[in-house]
Amino acid sequence: MMGRIAVVDYGVGNLKSVTNAMDYLGLKTCITSDARELELADAILLPGVGAFPDAADKLRVSGLDQVLVAQAQQKPILGICLGMQLLFDQGEEVRECKGLGLVGGCVRKIETNLKLPHIGWNSLSFPNPSPLFAGVEEGNYVYFVHSFCGVAADPATVIAQTDYGTPVVAAVQKGNVYGCQFHPEKSGEVGLQILRNFGGLNT
Repeated sequence: MMGRIAVVDYGVGNLKSVTNAMDYLGLKTCITSDARELELADAILLPGVGAFPDAADKLRVSGLDQVLVAQAQQKPILGICLGMQLLFDQGEEVRECKGLGLVGGCVRKIETNLKLPHIGWNSLSFPNPSPLFAGVEEGNYVYFVHSFCGVAADPATVIAQTDYGTPVVAAVQKGNVYGCQFHPEKSGEVGLQILRNFGGLNT
C-alpha cells in the first residue's frame, strides 16, 4: 500500500465519507488545501459535490488547479463524482467553463428519457482494462448521484460504463489520472475494492 493520500479540500466536497472509507481500509489520508501537502503526498483524491463552474472557479482562485495538473504527471490522482468531471477539458453545466484538461472531452447533461438526477445503483461494464477495477466483476453495482456526465474525446480513456437509458461514462483513466462518476465510498464492498485498488497503485 502507498503512503499518504491527500484529499483536496476546496470547499465543495463531502470529505468525511471518503476519508472514513479510506480509514476503514487502513489507508492514510490528510485533508488539505495546501499545495506543499499535495506535492508531498503519494497520491491525491479529488472529491466534489455541486456545480462544475463553482468548483472549477474555487480551484482556479486557490491556484490548486495548476498544482493538480503538475502533480498528475507524477502520481496517481482519483477524481470522484464532480471531482471526475473536473478532470475533463470543459463543462457545460450552467455555463461553459474550463476544467483541468487532464482527460480529453467535455461534461454534458445526460441525454436520457429517464428521470434526472440519476440517483441510485447501476451496474458497470468495462470497455477497457484498468488496475482500478482489479477484482471487480462485470455487472457489479455502484452508487450514482448526478445529472451531468463526461463525454470522452478518446474512447480508450473510458474504463467503465453504465446504462441510464443511454450509455454513460462511469469511469476514466489517462496515465496516472483516474476518475469515477459514481461514489465508491458509498458503494459497499465493490466500492471499497476500488478504493483499495487505488491505494495499491504506485507500490
